[in-house]
Amino acid sequence: MTATTQVEADQASANGEFEGEIREFIRRDVAQLRRPGAEPQSSEQATANINTLLDRVSGSSVTEIDALIADLRNVRDFLHSEGERVQREIAGYAQLSQVAMTSVKIIAESMGQWKTKVQDARIDRA
Repeated sequence: MTATTQVEADQASANGEFEGEIREFIRRDVAQLRRPGAEPQSSEQATANINTLLDRVSGSSVTEIDALIADLRNVRDFLHSEGERVQREIAGYAQLSQVAMTSVKIIAESMGQWKTKVQDARIDRA
């Protein structure tokens, strides 16, 4: 399951829980209003109940977002360190390549001098 699919599934689950809690909240309020002799709920109590409900629902979302942010920071740090490692590796290979090219030039020059000496020796024998 991809991270996007997981987040969508979590959001759907949170939305379902949220809707269920809203339904329950409304049922309680309506049930109180329908009770004979029941004192209607004040707007302050209703507001407090709604705030409590929203805090519970948003709390899990905030926790998930915080966890996602922490994961993204870990990935960023990992990618940064890997980028630095790759740069060091490339610099090492570039240095190794330079040394190899210098060695090949020295060997080629030595062989050229050796070839010249061999040809001069053949001419002297002839």
